[in-house]
Amino acid sequence: MPEVPERSLLPRLRLDELISELHTRLETAQASRSRVHALLEAVLSVGSDLDLATVLRRLTEAAAHLVDARCAGLGVLNDDGGFAEFIPVGLTPEEAEQMRLFPHDPRSHSGLHELPEGHPKTAGSLCVPIQSRDSVFGNLYLTEKRNGEEFNEDDEAIVTALAAAAGVAIENARLYEETRLRERWLAASTEVTTRLLSGADTEEVLGYLARQSREMSDADVAVVLLPEPQEKDLIAEIADGPVAEQILKSPVTMHNTKCGWVYRNGEPATIPDLRQANCPMLTHRGFGPGLLVPLGTPAHTRGVLLLGKMSARSPFSDATRRMIDAFAGQAAVALELAEAQRDAERLVVLEERDRIAKDLHDVIIQRLFASAMTLMSALRLITDAGAGDRIRSTIDDLDETIRQIRSTVFALRQPTVPADTSLRGRILNSAEAAARSLGCQPGVNLEGPIDASVPEEIGEQLLAVLGEALSNVARHACASEVHVSVQAEEWLTLHVEDNGSGIPREGRRSGLRNLAERAASLGGEFAVSQREEGGTELRWSVPLPGESEPIPESPTN
Repeated sequence: MPEVPERSLLPRLRLDELISELHTRLETAQASRSRVHALLEAVLSVGSDLDLATVLRRLTEAAAHLVDARCAGLGVLNDDGGFAEFIPVGLTPEEAEQMRLFPHDPRSHSGLHELPEGHPKTAGSLCVPIQSRDSVFGNLYLTEKRNGEEFNEDDEAIVTALAAAAGVAIENARLYEETRLRERWLAASTEVTTRLLSGADTEEVLGYLARQSREMSDADVAVVLLPEPQEKDLIAEIADGPVAEQILKSPVTMHNTKCGWVYRNGEPATIPDLRQANCPMLTHRGFGPGLLVPLGTPAHTRGVLLLGKMSARSPFSDATRRMIDAFAGQAAVALELAEAQRDAERLVVLEERDRIAKDLHDVIIQRLFASAMTLMSALRLITDAGAGDRIRSTIDDLDETIRQIRSTVFALRQPTVPADTSLRGRILNSAEAAARSLGCQPGVNLEGPIDASVPEEIGEQLLAVLGEALSNVARHACASEVHVSVQAEEWLTLHVEDNGSGIPREGRRSGLRNLAERAASLGGEFAVSQREEGGTELRWSVPLPGESEPIPESPTN
């Protein structure tokens, strides 16, 4: 049989190569199709939410998934070129902190490059900038592929595409967040104005201001600092946050401090690190970035709003600074309007009180005085002893009524002041405070223009004498009744009477000598005597500058 020629193997080998190449290309196309599909899903996932924090977290996770990276981080750039915020994925806190060592300038460091020396990851890294509008919003970093390979150009291309699409979602989220903050700011400003003009307490409104400012700025603490009377220190009168109770009433000196500068100049300021600022109430509590906003105008600053974040957090943004400054400014205007409204209402009350005081002085006292004089004239014509005693008792009652009306007239003609700051209120508070040590409630009688005619220096001396006198009664007298009388006319006179055991014959007299010296230093008099019915009578009297308005004397004087 004829031999069959051996067929060439070349066509078969070429066909195998073509099939293998086709298979490779099909796999590449399938992989590319899968990556494109994954990219589209990632873009949809990133853009499906309007919360900025959620968008950034999803973007970081999607980028790591697309290039099969174990670790990723998104650094949001601040105005200084550093990281205002850093979102880590698959990183421990220590590794995330080391990731911050990456170069922050994407114009010269974007693309593929090696990790910084000493970084815990051994593979290379991929850095892609994220742009929002025409500015760089942040950098997206990816490290350590799961298959151990290096990042390639395809990885860079797909992450760059994701970053470009994410820029639109980030811008939408930022605009939405700014809109929400603006709406909240307007609502809070309206609420502050409404509360103040409806008569709400100023302290309550300042507390609302601090709480809203802390929440709108995402701060950890908010403090309202108000000046003390001498304007040497700012006092933390209002605070909101976890450490509020610990920092209330803490002082901050105005001299050579940022808080004092803001108060005196009426301009906002930022503090990079509160730990380095002269602010003792926050220095040792781990706070970092700070924001100071004046309450009021440069010509009339009422106080300072201090906002602080913990040291690991990002500083306050420019948008936040502008928003809080505007909010505080509107609140200060509302405070001014509320104060003007209260002044107008107070003026109406004072005018009405002045009218009532004039009626009491010009009509009521005169009629009572005339009635008492008439009764005294009629007393001579009455021969019956019982009837005469009853008339004398009536005259005494009229005398006491005239005294009480005179005291009321003086009280009506002076501006309304809080009970704890007026001299009358402080006298009553001193008597009330001594009740426990005395074992009884002292009776208090106040006559004359005590608040209007008694200077502050003499008033302080009076309070010191009253406290010493009541303390002596509590220590030595064992009294069941104590009466305090303060009268202000041409002289300021204090009487303290008790029904106790009297002055001990042997004992220290330094307290009495101190009272006598106080009276002598003011050109006054001091005396202590035993009462006939038992007990002690103390009389402390000093002259007052000027004279009181003439009011008819009681008929028995």
